[in-house]
Amino acid sequence: MFLRLVCAFFLPPLAVFLTTGLSLDFVINIILTLIGYVPGIIHAFWIVSKEAENS
Repeated sequence: MFLRLVCAFFLPPLAVFLTTGLSLDFVINIILTLIGYVPGIIHAFWIVSKEAENS
């Protein structure tokens, strides 16, 4: 969990990939990161947090 949160800050698509694999969330995160780095970070934190709640 901690590693994914660190990845979510520095490499948002990597954190989403480690959490969901090749999915629509991964593609959305790449697009958000390319548009602006901060939206990609927010989305990655949301995906990692959502997965932590489900586990």
